[in-house]
Amino acid sequence: MIHFVGAGCGAPDLITVRGARLLSEADVVIYAGSLVNPKLLEYCKEGCEIHDSAYMTLEQVIEVMQRAEAEGKTTVRLHTGDPSIYGAIREQFDALDPLGIAYDVCPGVSAFSGAAASLKAEYTLPDVSQTVMITRMEGRT
Repeated sequence: MIHFVGAGCGAPDLITVRGARLLSEADVVIYAGSLVNPKLLEYCKEGCEIHDSAYMTLEQVIEVMQRAEAEGKTTVRLHTGDPSIYGAIREQFDALDPLGIAYDVCPGVSAFSGAAASLKAEYTLPDVSQTVMITRMEGRT
């Protein structure tokens, strides 16, 4: 099983309880070292196989997942924030589906939610705005 886990918006203690549990149970963890706080790896059990995907291709990431699955190992694909927002998970799903590899998604606290908390603000106010639009600049992060 592959668990796509949201790492939260930076601070290691902002990962969800489920995300921390999945990390602690994982045999293999794949994370983007250029984006994910490395302190989150402290949740991993001793002997966990850890891969920094910052310099891996999609094909290499899928190969690690496929090998782990063949060996009966549990894998966490650790994404920054919430994997469903700018997480590039669709391309991974599209690669896993034909291989018959099961996966699920554990949401995380997105940076836009963390920013509101840090600013002591709320994005929607009655009679002011009931809409939140999320966008980003084009390019690879």
